[in-house]
Amino acid sequence: MTEHNLVSMTAPLRDDFDIPCHDIGPAEKLPWVVLVGGVHGNELNGIFVLSRLANLLRRAAAGQHPDFRVRRRVMVVPAVNVLGVNTGSRIWPFDKTDINRSFPGHPAGETTQRIAYALLAGTLSARHRIDIHCSNDQFEELPQVRLYEPHDDERAGAYLFGLPAIVERPMSGVFTSTLGHAWRHHGGENYVIQAGQAGSLQLPHCERLFQALLNFLLHKGALTGTRFTEPEEDVHYFGVDQSVPVISRGAGLFVSHLEVGRWVRRGEVLGNLHDAFDGDIISDITSPASGLLSGMRRQPLLCEGDLVARVQSLGAEGAAMNTYLHGQGQ
Repeated sequence: MTEHNLVSMTAPLRDDFDIPCHDIGPAEKLPWVVLVGGVHGNELNGIFVLSRLANLLRRAAAGQHPDFRVRRRVMVVPAVNVLGVNTGSRIWPFDKTDINRSFPGHPAGETTQRIAYALLAGTLSARHRIDIHCSNDQFEELPQVRLYEPHDDERAGAYLFGLPAIVERPMSGVFTSTLGHAWRHHGGENYVIQAGQAGSLQLPHCERLFQALLNFLLHKGALTGTRFTEPEEDVHYFGVDQSVPVISRGAGLFVSHLEVGRWVRRGEVLGNLHDAFDGDIISDITSPASGLLSGMRRQPLLCEGDLVARVQSLGAEGAAMNTYLHGQGQ
């Protein structure tokens, strides 16, 4: 059981910075599972959950946890964008670039390219790889597993988290520079998890995500011990044509009292669009399909064409969405 730096770099006119990693379990074995969070510095849910998970794993490996024991090697990187976390920034603060648009990286490239290269090299040997994200700071996502052109083992493995939604997405050209896509070229099982909204902690989402990761580690044999209670709701798999975006047809203040995770009917009112000057209701915003409300805009200022919500339909009602509409946060 060790704590080491996955990346160590120097910086001008400030202390050097490191990206620390928890490496837990049999050191003579290759990593079985690797979990990565905080590629974007303002995505706090994943950072919080992975720090808690690392604490549990370290105690379990030392024989100090009453319920769990570590059987296989697990690597946990709670926060990749360490400077972004310190400044509350999604992107790398120095050059304003997105680390998750820098893969596979380059050992002699710009800072974010070197970070991407080191992170990829340090995690490739794991059999199961998990990249955890929130949405952006305007949109809240129900905790869900995202799969991009998955193989059958990934489809089966996604159910082991016990999260309410597994959402399959088409691969966009933008996503070819992400960590999740870079992992795909090296086999294994690769998962992207979206949970909540950037910029703050949503504790119910954090608790659900924490239990989901424990469930996965237990199912995959990285941990032994007491299994958490199975999810109260069924896990639903949604294909590429079952994601239905809700788009604003006007501008104003969007007000909604709905929580993500509820099931809605076609035509059900999701919220109201108000005139920001006189307060009048301009229009109701309704669901274009029946299904699971998996995402909702939380920043109320809307322009025409903005994404308001996302519904996962049980039928093939969706359409091909552009990168912006299906890539929130990642």
